[in-house]
Amino acid sequence: MDDAGVVRLGAAGADGMCLVQTVDYFPPVVDDPYLYGAVAAANSISDVYAMGGQPLSALNLAGFPPGFSDEWMMAIFRGGFDKVREAGAVLAGGHTVRSEEPQFGFSVTGLIHEKDVIDNEGAQVGDVLYLTKPLGMGSITTANRKGLLTPEDLVKAGKVMAMLNRDGAKAMVAAGAHAATDITGFGLVGHAYNIAKASNVTLRFETNDLPLFPGALAFAKDGVVSGGSSRGRVAIGEHVSTAAGVEAAIADILFDAETSGGLLISIPKSAEKHLQDELTKLEVMVRRVGHVTSPGAHRIELT
Repeated sequence: MDDAGVVRLGAAGADGMCLVQTVDYFPPVVDDPYLYGAVAAANSISDVYAMGGQPLSALNLAGFPPGFSDEWMMAIFRGGFDKVREAGAVLAGGHTVRSEEPQFGFSVTGLIHEKDVIDNEGAQVGDVLYLTKPLGMGSITTANRKGLLTPEDLVKAGKVMAMLNRDGAKAMVAAGAHAATDITGFGLVGHAYNIAKASNVTLRFETNDLPLFPGALAFAKDGVVSGGSSRGRVAIGEHVSTAAGVEAAIADILFDAETSGGLLISIPKSAEKHLQDELTKLEVMVRRVGHVTSPGAHRIELT
């Protein structure tokens, strides 16, 4: 399952340009309405970046309950529209309906040349795995709903979630990545499983090397994770092996849902310095988190 659909423009053998198309929306994950709009937009656009493309246009999708604050509604729109402009895309319209709770997001269309498409099927044995944002937003947003998070920490998390994966996408295309995905609703393990299955390999993660958002592990140790963690275990737990020394709370985070997470990039070992240099130059977090092995008894190994 790839992150977005890719449609060739014109007949086969034309100039090779393609459309990248995706859609996503969700209820609030932060309290600040402007930041919520920005996070929702970044999350929607991210699937285009995960394919190696650049966003071209966006259609807004929104739903609000009767009596919802006009001031908050306008702030949500501003946050989303500003993030679309930051991505260099054109806001081309949208549709708003009534809903029981706020819902906000975008249908995004991007452009990519067929030679630059990075999908889930290309990971190769010997590749190294890199991640471009910290994990643990399921714990952070759940802690916020339980009243356990300070406003300051929520804003810090929101800014990470609102960060575009634009520069990470440019760097992975330039470095010749074999496969990539963005880490969102299915969590690290769920999205990694899609790569492993499509590529017929095993992805092995070094859990001590995984970047975690400050405070996320402490919350997870107290059982503060979203429902995505248990759903992930039910859905693909049989395909995941967890070494004896891996802390249970870390495994809970890795199964848990993320919101507008970073890119998971599978790249040949010969190109990893190129990727590191590019991401460092662009001031994007870069962390080597594992490698790709021959297919074993499990698609995902947590060590």
